[in-house]
This record gives sequence, C-alpha cells and structure tokens, in this order.
Amino acid sequence: MPREGTGPDFIEALARGLEVIAAFGPGRPTMSLTEVATATGLARPTARRILLTLTELGYVRSGERGFALTPRVLELGMAYVRSMGLWDVARPHMERLVARTNESCSIAQLDGSDIVYVARVAVPKIVSLAVQIGTRFPALQTSLGKVQLAALPADELDRVLAEPSRSGLVPRWQPGRAERDAELREVRARGWALTDEQLTRGIRSVAAPLRDGSGRVIAGINVNTHAAETSVERLLEHHLPLLLQTAGDISADFARLEAAPHVTVSAS
Repeated sequence: MPREGTGPDFIEALARGLEVIAAFGPGRPTMSLTEVATATGLARPTARRILLTLTELGYVRSGERGFALTPRVLELGMAYVRSMGLWDVARPHMERLVARTNESCSIAQLDGSDIVYVARVAVPKIVSLAVQIGTRFPALQTSLGKVQLAALPADELDRVLAEPSRSGLVPRWQPGRAERDAELREVRARGWALTDEQLTRGIRSVAAPLRDGSGRVIAGINVNTHAAETSVERLLEHHLPLLLQTAGDISADFARLEAAPHVTVSAS
C-alpha cells in the first residue's frame, strides 16, 4: 500500500489520491463509494473527499451508477511518455515497420518485474490479450521484457525479479533459475528475444532493445503476432531483420535527440 511510506517528506494525501485512481481497472470501470473505500482500504469519508476532489479536477466523473475515471487520466501517463521524447522519435519508425509486416508493434519499459507498454502502433487483429498504453505483463515471459532483463547485472536482475508482479496475469512459462539464466544468456548473446506462447496461448513475438546515446538499454520494441497466423520461421526470417533495423534507427535518432543542444531563452 503506498500510504505506508516513511520519512518526513512523504505526502500521505497524494498517495491516497493515486491509490483511488489505481483502484479502477479491468472489470470495474465504475465503482460506488463503498467499493472504492473497500478496494483502497480507506474510510468512506476519506474516499468520498478524494473522489470529489478528483471530480472537481476533471479526473473522475460521478453518475447514477457510481464514479468512473475520465479520459483526462491519460494525461498523467502521457506526461511520462512525452517527457522521455521516445514516442515522438519512435512513431514514424514504428509506423513504417507495421506497414511492412502488417503486425502490431509496441515499445515497453521495465517497472519492477513487469513491463509497461509506453507506445504502440496496432493493426486490427483478434488476439487473446488486449494491449494498450499502460498495460503491464510479467517481464520474463515477454520478448520485450527479456531484452531488458538480459541487460541487467546479475545482482540487479535477482532484485528486480524478486519483486511481485502487479499484472494480475499468471504466465504459462514458469522457469527455474537455471533455465531462466540460460534463456537470458542466449538473448544477451544474439541481441534479440523470442517469446513463443510463453506468456499465454496464441501470442508469439520477437523484440530488440532500444538504447540511449551511452548504449544503455532503455526500452524494448517488438513485433507481435498470432501464433496461428505467423510461424516462428516467418517471424525470424522476415520480421526480425526489419525489427532490428527499426530498433537501430530509433536508438540512433534518440541518441541524436539527447545530444542536441538545448537552449533556454530568458523571459527578460
């Protein structure tokens, strides 16, 4: 629970407000006051004050069926994406890759033992898992996660994977430590990762790392396919070379963006 922060600078009221926003999710887009209080562990009067404050700020709306988030909440997540500058750099490259593969392309970053999607260009196909900006999955069972986990030092890898997943999804592949390490060594050696229905049935993808100007892995980019439509051979022989080129182009553009001089103009 975020309200258990320590230190004199911890703002409990802010933590409570963020927890109320996070309480809304799949299966509960609208909740009553009682449901919000129960989901967050807050007293009803406290939950009510927070909901009314969020309503006044435009992040929540109230109706006959209860409270619901508004699209303005997306601004909170997009602020992070915009601050990175990654989306503006990656978008044209991702769009070209999607046009050449006719498959969806996504960028995700590590958050503990999960990945979180921060950019996506999708094609309309029926898949077993819905993905949008902010969706999180266990990192180890995804190609996007593998390319980032493989870049971590051993001690940091153990610390990251020791954190419990917050995705709510139980993946099909549950490797032991030896199998996990062997998989990540292979990813590290070849520079890309494959996932073949390890997260869930029907999902097959290949991913490559995205790097900043110092060579540090900052995210992963993938091509995602339906296992019944795209074979592993097609994925590796056709899609992977295009993906690796795209990852290199995005990394190069991002490095140039970082290196560009930033001039601050004084108001005076």
